[in-house]
Amino acid sequence: MTKSGLHIIAFDIPYPADYGGVIDIFYKLKSLHSLNIDIHLHCFKYGRDETQELNKYCKSVTYYDRKLNILSLFSKKPFIVKTRKNKNLLENLCKDNFPILFEGLHTTYFISDERLKFRKKIVRMHNIEHDYYLNLFKQENNLLNKLYFGLESLKLKFYEKILEKSDLILSISEKDDEYFEEKYQKSILIPAFHEYSELRSKFGKGKYIVYHGNLSVKENEEAAIFLINTVFSKLAVPVKIAGKKPSQKLEKAIKNVKNIELISDLSYEEMSELIKNSQISVLYTFQTTGLKLKLLSSLYEGRFCICNDKMLFGTKLDKICIVANLSESIILQINKYFHEEFNVIQKQERQFVLEQNYSNKANAKKIIDALNKILQ
Repeated sequence: MTKSGLHIIAFDIPYPADYGGVIDIFYKLKSLHSLNIDIHLHCFKYGRDETQELNKYCKSVTYYDRKLNILSLFSKKPFIVKTRKNKNLLENLCKDNFPILFEGLHTTYFISDERLKFRKKIVRMHNIEHDYYLNLFKQENNLLNKLYFGLESLKLKFYEKILEKSDLILSISEKDDEYFEEKYQKSILIPAFHEYSELRSKFGKGKYIVYHGNLSVKENEEAAIFLINTVFSKLAVPVKIAGKKPSQKLEKAIKNVKNIELISDLSYEEMSELIKNSQISVLYTFQTTGLKLKLLSSLYEGRFCICNDKMLFGTKLDKICIVANLSESIILQINKYFHEEFNVIQKQERQFVLEQNYSNKANAKKIIDALNKILQ
């Protein structure tokens, strides 16, 4: 394995590593590189720039334009797959016999091509995609967007059987692993890769509560508004809501609530400091899809973390979080933990649980072991 190489097809340019899917890809690259794997990376371009940073971890990096043609909306294949069809990619994959890691269903257009028939093919699933798009459909109010999400969900449900052409599926959560193993009998659990090699949580107390996430994502916006209306506005302590591109709808929800501050478009370093200095991170989701990487950042950098069941579903992290589902319960737990000090025992327990399940090095070794097994 180490003497040959591995093709990785990324659905986007995975640097800067600033949102869920590309965070997983970028730190997977780094971890596999640290274990002497020669990586041949293929990236689809749409809105992000080519970067020299990836050359540090890859033997080669090739970029392909994603063809966002409106006619692709009328294809039987999902839009996220059809728009990543590029014959140059197939030609490059055919130049050798290295195994291929497809990052998401998005990149699998050629997985059933006869020219790759005898190649070892692995698919990293970041979600049960048709469930993810169904949830987007349910949350969307714009009729055109709603139609797109609904059709894409249906297409993805039928398209998913393409996974039968793979030799191995890398699932990101326990729930996803159970689903893919039951359907295809070749799934292994590889939790999300991330930037953290050690716990950075501070001892003592912080002076505010934080909710953070990409606020341009509908799911995060809805969760933030729910928390503002039913939890944060009922508190007598400072609350900071931070993230990318907050909408006017979110700004309006906060406008007359004196204890809530909206902080938009922080740099990586600023967001890190905001989480580290908070007393409690409150995380809430309406979806159980995939793994929310903001949960890992809250646990590795922050103090107390209050989450609902859906945020924790299939993560094995409930032991080191405070679980609360109803607004009244969240308020109760905030009032309980806002004045408590985060101590040595709590930090040690958190370090143990995270190391057991979310060690990048251990999970990279699992991928290599699984690859070696299918290559025998």
